[in-house]
Amino acid sequence: MRILIVDDVPDNIRVLSRMLAEDRHEIFASTNGREALTIAESFVPDLILLDVMMPGMDGYETCMALKANPLLQSIPVIFVTALSDTDDETRGLSLGAVDYITKPFKEAIVKLRVRTHLELKQQRDLLGRLTRIDGLTGIPNRRAFDDRLDAEWRRAIRVQNQLTLAMIDIDHFKPFNDNYGHVEGDACLRRVAETLEAGANRGEDFMARYGGEEFVLLSGSTGQAGMASLVEKLRAAIDALRIPHCASSVAPWVTVSIGAALCRPTPEMQPTDLVELADAELFTAKRLGRNRVSVTARNGL
Repeated sequence: MRILIVDDVPDNIRVLSRMLAEDRHEIFASTNGREALTIAESFVPDLILLDVMMPGMDGYETCMALKANPLLQSIPVIFVTALSDTDDETRGLSLGAVDYITKPFKEAIVKLRVRTHLELKQQRDLLGRLTRIDGLTGIPNRRAFDDRLDAEWRRAIRVQNQLTLAMIDIDHFKPFNDNYGHVEGDACLRRVAETLEAGANRGEDFMARYGGEEFVLLSGSTGQAGMASLVEKLRAAIDALRIPHCASSVAPWVTVSIGAALCRPTPEMQPTDLVELADAELFTAKRLGRNRVSVTARNGL
């Protein structure tokens, strides 16, 4: 498990690191709040031990910043402090901290509280994953996609990166269901989902079921040529399955149409702008005959 220790006194970091070393956690450290936020965004720890009294950005401000970030807000924060006033403890808990560890450190207490909150986080993460998985196909669902898009959008604005989004629709899927029945329709959806997920296998690729017979791919910056190559590979992979579809006017097997868009997010834009761009390209792919891709790239809307 990954633990981030934030304390402006390096000796305190060394003491806590030594206490936790036996449990073979991966330890990250920072001596100030702003650096801690950067580290947390880069490595997304499972738990943060956060000193309250730090110069500049103190522990309370750092905790508020963590809880305001959708990517980091679920990370449990344990405040580390020499303060013993009830009001101080109440303030920290009201900001979203899950516990307090007081100085001077007692090794047994530190280990027990860290272990308890890591176990609780593992349970919450498991439940969270279950609510974000599509029950039929086993890939992430619309809720998971919406959360991922929001987080990646914020990150792209911060680092001035580009985002790619592709909308993927099975051609004439209603006639498929009408002709072969819903059991075969479900089997078709599972095969298509499995193939799409296998094709979008880079670390930055995120494939989800958007709804019905529609899937969505969110990816990092690949450039327009890279984006076009990726979605064409996905289209060809579905075409190569040769799932029979005698009710299609496109081909005697199942095919997909794909609309993809790339943009560089700005604070003036919304994530839905990119979704609408990709959806418009999907409409173009369908209008041009289906079983094809249509792509666009824009740096502003």
